[in-house]
Amino acid sequence: MSLTGSTLDSSSTGAVPDLSAARAHLFNAGSVARYQRVLSQGVDRMADRVAGADRPFTGVTPEALAPLIAGIDLDRPLGDTDAALDELNELWLRDAVWFHHPRYLAHLNCPVVIPALLGEAVLSAVNSSLDTWDQSAGATLMERRLIEWTAGRIGLGAAADGVFTSGGTQSNLQAMLLAREEAYRRVVGAAATRPARTEVLARLRIITSAAGHFSVQKAAKLLGLGSDAVLTVPTDAGRRMRTDELARTIDRCRRDGLVVMAVVATAGTTDFGTIDPLTQIAEICAAAGVWLHVDAAYGCGLLVSPTRRHLLHGIERADSVTVDYHKSFFQPVSSSALLVRDGRMLRHATWHADYLNPARAAEQGIPNQVDKSIQTTRRFDACKLWLTLRIMGPDAVGALFDRVVDLAAEAWQLLDADPRFQVATRSQLSTVVFRYLPDGAGPSLTDEANLHAREALAASGAALVAGTKVDGAHYLKFTLLNPETTVADIAHVLDLIAEHAAWYARASSAAELSCPVG
Repeated sequence: MSLTGSTLDSSSTGAVPDLSAARAHLFNAGSVARYQRVLSQGVDRMADRVAGADRPFTGVTPEALAPLIAGIDLDRPLGDTDAALDELNELWLRDAVWFHHPRYLAHLNCPVVIPALLGEAVLSAVNSSLDTWDQSAGATLMERRLIEWTAGRIGLGAAADGVFTSGGTQSNLQAMLLAREEAYRRVVGAAATRPARTEVLARLRIITSAAGHFSVQKAAKLLGLGSDAVLTVPTDAGRRMRTDELARTIDRCRRDGLVVMAVVATAGTTDFGTIDPLTQIAEICAAAGVWLHVDAAYGCGLLVSPTRRHLLHGIERADSVTVDYHKSFFQPVSSSALLVRDGRMLRHATWHADYLNPARAAEQGIPNQVDKSIQTTRRFDACKLWLTLRIMGPDAVGALFDRVVDLAAEAWQLLDADPRFQVATRSQLSTVVFRYLPDGAGPSLTDEANLHAREALAASGAALVAGTKVDGAHYLKFTLLNPETTVADIAHVLDLIAEHAAWYARASSAAELSCPVG
């Protein structure tokens, strides 16, 4: 049997690959010196980049970067670490968005703590997969211990369980999967004759607030529910779910022969940082026999807050909870989890495969995390949180989160006292939603001026802010997750926004005046 040609020949160069040279790149006992050297080169480059970053962004455009990246011949390696790092700097690091910079004020991206970066380096090198015990051993138990710790902080009780996920969207999806299966089980159990599954699914509804996360609608779509399966109830002046409307919506569904499979409350809305009235919502759900899910992807930092834990009062009554450590625990992406009050509910995500997690493994008490997860291969992301808690401790993480919440309150006061701006609802967490008000401008020009200010600010790279809509009007948004950001940073960014927006308003008005009528 010949191995000439398709097996050994390189299609890119025509040369026969050097197997010994390729093996030298593998991480093992024989390559630890190379491993230390190469990683040190990368760490040194990163240290230089972070130390030299004088702004959060360069303002680079897709049109500028796309040709550079498209021109890379991935079939022809550079063969040198320094050369590869030089290229990486040109294609990515030079224009990377630096969340650690104090004037990055846009999305729910946090600067990360050093113990978590240590965990990232270690877990990547070991490369454990958290699906089965025989691939992860101690990592399995460490993740379970962190789930137990988080459930304890929430107050879910001794029967609680959960699993790490890739983020809030996946956590919310799995929560809705569990709620769907429980609702289906109840409907079928109460029926005189077994209805068709499609018939039951068509009747299921999810209720959330108008300020809830879009992943709820996305989950409904992925779970095969109708496009009208998610019902949104209005919020009050503080952008919190109105419980009177929630109760009315549940009653209306029942009168119409529909089944409310879940209510999704939010502990930290993405735009407004507001927390729904969890205790009242829990009471309504308990009376109606409805699954309560709390999306605390953002607000979970309050679990370790030395001063604000009370804001989550009522979360302990949830059937499931989403937490994103990579938002308010200062962890690198990804690090999230889904917690459930009754660990048995996780069975709805279980599927036994003879080659991986046969049923006999469960009978023998072997702890396979794939039995709880909608993922199979999964990183040991819990390692990052483990080292953070063991080196810093939860109180230190909570103090950092408290700092950004305090900062948001200071930013709100600054904006509220500034006649150039209009501020929306006051946040319970660390967002501030506002807009610039050009003198004498109508709604359309005000929208355009704020949109221009955000784009111009990003193009300059001096700062990054987010944007959203409030009651149909365009607003800007600070999402403050960097404890190193100061009020002076915020004041400076506000001056830049005002400068850009005012220029646009003046230029637009002048252009309109110069246009001939008719």
